[in-house]
Amino acid sequence: MTKIIRMLAATAAAGLLLAGGQAPATAATTAPAVTGGRAETPAGAARLELPRPTGAFAVGRDTLHLVDTARKDPWVPTADRELLVSLYYPAVRGTGHPAPYTTVAEARALLADRGELGRYATAEQVAAVRTHAREGALPRLGGGRYPLVVLSPGFTLPRSSLTALAEDLTSRGYVVAALDHAYESDGTVFPGGRLLGCKACEQVFPDRSLHRVSEARARDVTFLLDRLTGDRPAWRHSRLIDARHIGMAGHSIGGASAAAAMAADPRVAAGVNMDGTFFAPLPETGLGGRPFLLLGGDPALTPPEIEDTSWADAWPRMDGWKRWLTVTGMGHPGFTDWPVLADAAGAPHPETPLSGDRSQRITRAYTGDFFDRHLKGLPAPRLDGPTAADPEVVFQRS
Repeated sequence: MTKIIRMLAATAAAGLLLAGGQAPATAATTAPAVTGGRAETPAGAARLELPRPTGAFAVGRDTLHLVDTARKDPWVPTADRELLVSLYYPAVRGTGHPAPYTTVAEARALLADRGELGRYATAEQVAAVRTHAREGALPRLGGGRYPLVVLSPGFTLPRSSLTALAEDLTSRGYVVAALDHAYESDGTVFPGGRLLGCKACEQVFPDRSLHRVSEARARDVTFLLDRLTGDRPAWRHSRLIDARHIGMAGHSIGGASAAAAMAADPRVAAGVNMDGTFFAPLPETGLGGRPFLLLGGDPALTPPEIEDTSWADAWPRMDGWKRWLTVTGMGHPGFTDWPVLADAAGAPHPETPLSGDRSQRITRAYTGDFFDRHLKGLPAPRLDGPTAADPEVVFQRS
């Protein structure tokens, strides 16, 4: 399957498609979304839009800036570890105002690494992508608390790359925390107007120490959960979270980080790895019987020179409910927003023949059903075996 190990075979292209103990006392600050100004679609250019969420709930979004003063950043050891979090929550319909997709500065950094979209869309167009979340929306109260799902993006990718998935999960009745891990994306604007680039890339590609990324992200997740569900929560709507039901999903190394987070923190009850190589092996003792979904791209699209046995190696150590699925025609980027936006811009993504619309439908359906089953106890028959409705989905192991 096409996973981030391809980057080790082509370090010169390292920015393209790469995509882990309880923290002591922390300092955290909430911050409004850092947008760098509202982006305008250039005259005559198509307005790009994400697919509409499939669930019943309207979607609100906050931005939270967290600083772990007890831990230095693994890539810039003179700085405290920082996270920028998009928090999506079921909201009262019609309240708030449209949430921006990203900033122009972030889009420009992204397109510098992703020429296939940059040939057809400007940074201003990408920044102005129409989302379906609303900032400042009133939270939907009275329906109880909602399970929490943490989302971690691929290496070099920002949290915005999983916006369509985040919005859909929220519409189905989840609180979603999408993370930007400092110094691990092409460029993310942190408070104070700081555009933080990929310092981690300069360190892990030369010595092939990508396991450090998932290990650091596991600690990020523990810190995040402490700050969202502890006695003094950092988020104003933390009362929406059902802290007894927490899951994590990620793309590429973010998916590997989901397993690392489960191994490090028993609060993470279920995990999904979307096409991510396990650079850090799963513990020999397993994941404590907790469920895990491997959702991979088409093995036929893997370059022949790439050998990645990490999923086969990890499979016996997954000691709870588990599935290993692949999606015919879906390349590594197919689990993100990029093929949807590329199709809308008239530039079908060269690495994923399956359309962006179909790729997102499958990603959202199988990820959402997995969490419905394991965090909400709802039936999810599409996870029981092949279905004629989804002929692209192949059950490799179950």
